[in-house]
Amino acid sequence: MQPDEARREDAWAWLRRAQRDLKSAEHALTAPEPLREDAVFHCQQAAEKSFKAFLTWHDVPFRKTHSLEELGCQCSSIDPALRLLVDEAAPLSEYAWRFRYPGPADGPSPEETAEALAVASRVTAAIRDRLPSEARREA
Repeated sequence: MQPDEARREDAWAWLRRAQRDLKSAEHALTAPEPLREDAVFHCQQAAEKSFKAFLTWHDVPFRKTHSLEELGCQCSSIDPALRLLVDEAAPLSEYAWRFRYPGPADGPSPEETAEALAVASRVTAAIRDRLPSEARREA
């Protein structure tokens, strides 16, 4: 496999996983008792994996992190037009852990969950639109 082919496949794998996380978030909200904690987790994951797809396509290394601000800053250094979207997505970072473990945190409100899904959808769409067609096949 040529380096460009490997990079394309890796970027597509990240984007495919991001799209699946969005579907998982949407599906969690269809339960008789919506699973909002799971939905916001998947929203964070969708944004994170979208940013990682973009960085992978541009051959920019990134460390293992759930910080959307860190990953997003790397993305906006490549495409400054992403800066506002990164700022919008950064608060989703806490959903990687906030509701995943026992503790006093109440679950997210329906409004908070809807906003997280909207932001994650915008991030995934923006990144998808910035990747060439060969790196963004349908999942």
